[in-house]
Amino acid sequence: MIFRSVLLATALLAATAVAAFGQDGDDAVAAPVLHANVAVADSVVRIGDIVDNAGTAAQIAIYRAPDLGTTGSLPTAQVLSALQAHQVIGVDTRDIKAVSITRLSRSIEAREIRLQVARALEHRNGLGDAANLSLTFDRDVQDLQLDAAATGAIQPIAVRYEPRSGRFDVGFEIANDNNAPPVKLRFTGTAIETVEAAVLTRDVQRSEILKSSDVITERRPKAEVGNDAATRGATVGMQMRRQLRAGQALRTADLARPDLVQRDDNVTLIYESTGLYLTIRGKALDSGAEGDTVSVLNLQSKRTLSGVVIGRGQVAIPVATPRLPMAIEIPASSKVGAAETPTASVTASNSSPIAPKAE
Repeated sequence: MIFRSVLLATALLAATAVAAFGQDGDDAVAAPVLHANVAVADSVVRIGDIVDNAGTAAQIAIYRAPDLGTTGSLPTAQVLSALQAHQVIGVDTRDIKAVSITRLSRSIEAREIRLQVARALEHRNGLGDAANLSLTFDRDVQDLQLDAAATGAIQPIAVRYEPRSGRFDVGFEIANDNNAPPVKLRFTGTAIETVEAAVLTRDVQRSEILKSSDVITERRPKAEVGNDAATRGATVGMQMRRQLRAGQALRTADLARPDLVQRDDNVTLIYESTGLYLTIRGKALDSGAEGDTVSVLNLQSKRTLSGVVIGRGQVAIPVATPRLPMAIEIPASSKVGAAETPTASVTASNSSPIAPKAE
C-alpha cells in the first residue's frame, strides 16, 4: 500500500515537470509570425522585416525593396519558400494571402522645387522678387522621391544667372541623417521677371473710353511693359491716347483722363466771383479733360477765351478781381482873397462793389 502511494506521487511529479518543461520550451522558441504590411527604409527587405521571432536569421536580406515611395506585393507562398531556404520554418501566416511591402521615402513636389529655384534667383543680377519670376526648365520638373534619411533642408550651393540670355544654373544639397554623402540636385533653364498688366481684349481706337469688359489681367515679361505697366483697376473709365490691338499690354502712358469737353461741342461758360455767378453759351475750340485749359468761343460776344474744364460740357472762365481806385489828394489852390480852399481826399468805398463785365 505504501509502495503504491510512492509510485503515484512520483508519477505526478514527473507529469508536472514535463508540463513545466514544455511551457518553458514554448517561451524560449516562439514561432515566427508573418506581417501583412511591411515598411522598409533600406534598399533591401530582410527576414526580420517580414516576420517576428526570426532569431539569428533576422538580418538576412531576401528581397530587393520596391522603388522609393512605392509599394509592392508578394504572395505568402513565395515568402514562405524564401524563409524555408534560410531554415525559418513553422511560420504562423495568420491566413495572410500576400505581404505588402512599402519603401519609405522623402517626397519633394515639383512646385516646391520651382519655388526653391525662384528663391535662389531672387534679386540676383537685376531680377526681382521670387513671386514675379517665370521659370522654364530644360527638363520637365517632376516630383522627387529621396531616401528617407535625406531629412536636411534644401540648400543652394551654386547659383548662376546670365541677365542677357536669361539662363540659370542652380545646384542644391540635402544632408542625410545617417552620415551618408548629401543628396545633390541641379536644375538649368531660363528665368524671366514678369509683372501684372492690364491687357486689351479687343482692338481699341484713339479717344475710346475703356470699359470693364475691354481689359483683363495677365502676367507679362517686365521687358515688354517696363515699369509703366497699367493695372486693370486704373484703366477702366480712362481714355485711349492711341490705337492698340487686342492682346497688347497697356502702359500708363497709353491712357488719359476722359475728355469732358469735345472740340466743336456746345458748352456752358461759367463766370463766378464773389457775389457773381453767370452762365453763357459757348463753343469748345479744343478738347479737354477735367482740369485742362481749353479755348472756347463766347457765342454772345464772339470773343475767344481760355477757361478750365470743371465738368462735362462746363468751362470756368477766370474773372479778374476789380481793382478799386486809390485815395486821391487834391492839392490846395492858391488863395483867393482872404478865403483858402481846404484840402480834400476821395476814397473808394466798398459799399458799392463794381461787378466785372462778362466778355
